[in-house]
Amino acid sequence: MSAPLHPIRTDPTLPAEADVVIVGAGIVGVSAAYWLARGGMKVVLLEKGSVGAEQSSRNWGWCRQQNRDARELPLSTRSLSLWEDMTADIGESLGFRRCGLLYLTNEQAELDGWDRWGIFARGEGVDTKMLSASEAAKRGHATQKKWLGGVWSPSDGIADPSLAAPMIAKGVLKHDGHVIQNCAARGVELSAGAVCGVITERGTIRTRQVVMAGGVWARSFLNQLGINFPQASVRSSILSVKPGSIGLPDALHTTNASVTKRGDGGYTLAISGNGRVDPTPGILKSTVQFLPMFAKRWRQLAPGDLQAWRYGFDTNRKWSLEQPTPMETTRILDPRPDKNTLKATLENAQALLPELKNAAIQAQWAGYIDSTPDGVPIIDGNSGISGLLVAAGFSGHGFGIGPGAGHLVADIILGRTPITEIKQYKLSRFKRTSWGKVSDF
Repeated sequence: MSAPLHPIRTDPTLPAEADVVIVGAGIVGVSAAYWLARGGMKVVLLEKGSVGAEQSSRNWGWCRQQNRDARELPLSTRSLSLWEDMTADIGESLGFRRCGLLYLTNEQAELDGWDRWGIFARGEGVDTKMLSASEAAKRGHATQKKWLGGVWSPSDGIADPSLAAPMIAKGVLKHDGHVIQNCAARGVELSAGAVCGVITERGTIRTRQVVMAGGVWARSFLNQLGINFPQASVRSSILSVKPGSIGLPDALHTTNASVTKRGDGGYTLAISGNGRVDPTPGILKSTVQFLPMFAKRWRQLAPGDLQAWRYGFDTNRKWSLEQPTPMETTRILDPRPDKNTLKATLENAQALLPELKNAAIQAQWAGYIDSTPDGVPIIDGNSGISGLLVAAGFSGHGFGIGPGAGHLVADIILGRTPITEIKQYKLSRFKRTSWGKVSDF
């Protein structure tokens, strides 16, 4: 069984025109569509497959400030309150709750890093508390182990990856937006260098504003327009166990395994940062830009296989807008998980939390994470084409900050004061060197 996802039904009718067309109905795309529709714009959200079916339903579900890179922290903080705002307005559960996040370690270097981050974060108003050995043992009593120390971030939380994007899409509909599933956007139509429409497999939507929120599909889509978007795709493998385990933390991170309580009472099990880099034409083209990232995280990443190459989502080739594109060939990316990673994850999680030894496997899956060379997303209306805004490259952080990222997109398009500073999210930063600027977390 692949990652659980709550399906929703939407109207297949393609509107002839819109104020804004959003390409991609992952957490960032649906959030952008929601805030734009709530702001009074006529919005069309296009999804080649099903809402939330790729990485937005295949992640841990963490919504955290803890250990965020300084460039993302303000957006993370704002997103926590926006999760609550959206839930109240939409009237549907997104599975969001501030259950607190627990980090435990027996490594002094790791503890020192968390302490340094905490000094900075408390100065930014973040509620984060270092734990002594006795405090860590008490909060982590389900592990039945001693710990050197840890961190407790009580105001952070989790949401349900199987529910969040579909329910936010319902919010788009509530505010009179359009959500069109199983309809690929083949490309953008230009007039005098500016957006004038979006060409889909079902016809053209006239619009002067497009948001590209296509996740790992973003680079090849933008390449059709001559925009260089450096991107690597990391395949992450995860599993879940059935409900029944009792006395476990809602969200626990350690070096060897991390666990998160799911909406159905089961648990998602994963190993942080343990991914496979599947080669693609795009990553081969951007190798030099990614050297700092690979140099910093080589212990966590390993070479993958040719799945991504065969899927064709990161191609360098140009395609015809009159013919089916790779988005129509592969409606939903559902890569095979890495068996060795799944085996290690289950063994590590059971060693960490003995209660899990009695839990049966529920599902196992993999997903592709869209990463930039510095691990920080692109949210930028100055793409080089008037009317084209890029919101992609969220580097495994997109789920938690999705509501804030979508709000920021709406701020830019509506001409409002942005909820956070935006200069750190500019695409133009990759025209300069990214050496030494890789995100720590």
